[in-house]
Amino acid sequence: VQLQASGGGLVQAGGSLRLSCAASGRASRSDYMGWFRRAPGKERVFVAAIGWSAVSTIYSDSVKGRFTISRDNAKSTVSLQMNSLKPEDTAVYYCAAKTKYSRTYTSEEAYDYWGQGTLVTVSS
Repeated sequence: VQLQASGGGLVQAGGSLRLSCAASGRASRSDYMGWFRRAPGKERVFVAAIGWSAVSTIYSDSVKGRFTISRDNAKSTVSLQMNSLKPEDTAVYYCAAKTKYSRTYTSEEAYDYWGQGTLVTVSS
């Protein structure tokens, strides 16, 4: 298993959750790691990404200011701290690792390793 996500659960609107993703093998040496999510009945979309040095971070407009992505290369983990959660944040969240060259960091096609997904449910 290259990526293992955890930390999902049920939370009330306004609450917080922290997702974690443990990487192994080649995925642990990826230059970019990201989080995507798929809401019920919708396509999977980009949430956030972070570069190897953690200096470069990218967020979707829908989560900017509420979510924070971080990584610990020594532990081969990437995390997503989610604050001020809204019911529309309800989705299965997937971590992903990008090891191949790509000009984009927000497209699914740029990532070649995927975790199994963890469900986040935000109640109103």
